[in-house]
Amino acid sequence: MIEKQHIIDRFISYVTVDTESDPNSDTTPSTAKQWDLAHALVKELIAIGLKDVTIDNNAYIMATLPSNVEHDVPTIGFISHFDTSPDFTGANVKPRIIENYDGKDIALNAEENIILSPSYFEDLLLYKGQTLITTDGTTLLGADDKAGITEIVSAMEYLIQHPEIKHGTIKIGFTPDEEIGRGAHKFDVEKFGADWAYTMDGSQIGELEYENFNAAGATVKVKGKIVHPGYAKGKMVNSMYIATEFINALPRLETPEHTEDYQGFFHLHSIQGEVEDTVLKYIIRDHDKAHFEARKEVMQKLAFDINTEYGREVIDIDIKDQYFNMKEKVEPVMHIVDIAEEAMKQLNIEPLIKPIRGGTDGSQLSYMGLPCPNIFAGGHNFHGRYEYVPVESMIKATEVICKIAELTAEKYKK
Repeated sequence: MIEKQHIIDRFISYVTVDTESDPNSDTTPSTAKQWDLAHALVKELIAIGLKDVTIDNNAYIMATLPSNVEHDVPTIGFISHFDTSPDFTGANVKPRIIENYDGKDIALNAEENIILSPSYFEDLLLYKGQTLITTDGTTLLGADDKAGITEIVSAMEYLIQHPEIKHGTIKIGFTPDEEIGRGAHKFDVEKFGADWAYTMDGSQIGELEYENFNAAGATVKVKGKIVHPGYAKGKMVNSMYIATEFINALPRLETPEHTEDYQGFFHLHSIQGEVEDTVLKYIIRDHDKAHFEARKEVMQKLAFDINTEYGREVIDIDIKDQYFNMKEKVEPVMHIVDIAEEAMKQLNIEPLIKPIRGGTDGSQLSYMGLPCPNIFAGGHNFHGRYEYVPVESMIKATEVICKIAELTAEKYKK
């Protein structure tokens, strides 16, 4: 059995180290403070007995658990990231432990009346009677993805301490800057040396994901003409009004707040505007590749039509692809999903196979030659003050890692 207090202590030791990443930085890692946890992790991996523990100049950590069987088994990997989101502060995290959760409101911060309530966050009721780790309402928690790191390190430690569990060679990898989309950018797949891997970066217990959005970013620059407003008739062109035309011409119900499951969207996430110049920034998302391409074409055609209407180029649009649906790379090797699903079933966990409405290091890694589905790490309400994680979910995720290793060795036994 995975020891509960040991999991709690390990997790808290990670989340109390500030590792917030910075999208405005061009270094790797994007913040110097990520090194603090990275160096501590290297020491810990060596201490528990892993081999070939390395950290490179960009803070990518890798280590190996050697095989303890005679027959050939594919090398599998488990990957998590140690940075936390810049969406909300990760400094001075003060975790709270809620034993035997009673299903009622949790006052995270009585002074500021910050309440974690099942009336708003219904998933809380899934964990009645369990032990929750929450924030104090002033920071995020960092379960995304320090829960994943906790589970991987704990699983490796457990396998080392229990050699009766047979497994092939296992590689583990911890990355910086996943929260700003760069977690896989400098990941050395060849050095890692795994045939396939799993990111431990999902949410609710049972999640198993091998589909994610195709993603692009669009920058829409709108050019107006500024003249004195008292003498502007027939001369002024207000770029903000043209930008509004562009915004309103896109399908209003195809936005994040109106979509779910496999439905894609256009998401306007930034506006900077004055009369002369306005800049709109969008993200474009769709699971279906054809629909994804069609969305990009819709935006291009809309810009063309508005330019035609004004008789000159008032809109310039630049669309750049960001990442693609890993399904294309995972489906040819679906046995790697099947093994994870079977591991969950053997542990009495109901697999929740569903698409990721976002991106993951696994997507980029899959296109880099390392097929990489995503498995639950247990946390909820990521990137904000209402984040929490059930300890029992972390224990189960740790057990899933061990079971995947065991099943993989069994599957390839001759």
